[in-house]
This record gives sequence, C-alpha cells and structure tokens, in this order.
Amino acid sequence: MAVVVADTSFLFALFGHDAHTTAAQASARKMSHPITVSALNRYELGNALRFAVFRKVITQADALHSLAAFEADLKSGHLHVTTVDLAAVVAEAARLSERYTMGGGHRSFDVLHVATARVLKATMFLSFDANQRKLAASVGLTVGP
Repeated sequence: MAVVVADTSFLFALFGHDAHTTAAQASARKMSHPITVSALNRYELGNALRFAVFRKVITQADALHSLAAFEADLKSGHLHVTTVDLAAVVAEAARLSERYTMGGGHRSFDVLHVATARVLKATMFLSFDANQRKLAASVGLTVGP
C-alpha cells in the first residue's frame, strides 16, 4: 500500500489558504490513498494556524474553520493519523542532520518530517518547502506535488 506523507507546509496550504492552496487541493483530489499525518504534523499545523492569527495573516474564525476541516478529513479517512516510534524518528533525524544539514541548511522540524517519512517507508512526500523538498529527494523520497 502506498504511504503518502505530508509536511506542514502542504497541510497549511490544504487547510489554511496560502499561495499553494490550489496546488495542494488539486494534489489531494488526485490521491487514491489517504495522506498520512503524524502527531508532529497535527501539533505543528495547529500551532502554524494559531501563529498566523497572532501575525494577523488570518482571523481566529479562519483558523478555527481550518482546524475543523482538518479534523473532518481525519474522520472521513482522507487523512490518516499514524503512530510512529519517536526514538526511531529522532535517530533517523540525527543521522540526516549529520549528513545533510551543514551543506543544506535544514531546519530541525523539516528534518524531523523527512525522518518520519523515512521511518514510515513513505512512497511520496508532499511539501511546498523548497529546501525540505531537496532533503527529501536527497534521501530517495519521491517528492510532490
């Protein structure tokens, strides 16, 4: 079975409305399998939406609507929350950081998302973050959209 993993930039575009929303929605409609999200995605998306409210990029009502849409997609099966071994993710993230961060300038959460995808044996990694996409491709992940 295909395992499609999304990072928070993809999820924010899909639920929070930004410059990539149209592409995220088109990509999500094409998926024949649910998009897999981790507890890390769930936390980071919620925080990103709340931070967007703080920065006055979106309203509180928009953030609450986005969170409700995210939860509805979890319940409908369009998104699938999976449990992942945190120790395995951190060990993989440390390995990736050691190998790629000095030359690529990768942020901690980005490395954690790619490490999560690797631990889950993802067949596709969805992200709009150009640097994170480079890291994912460097470790052999197919990157979309």
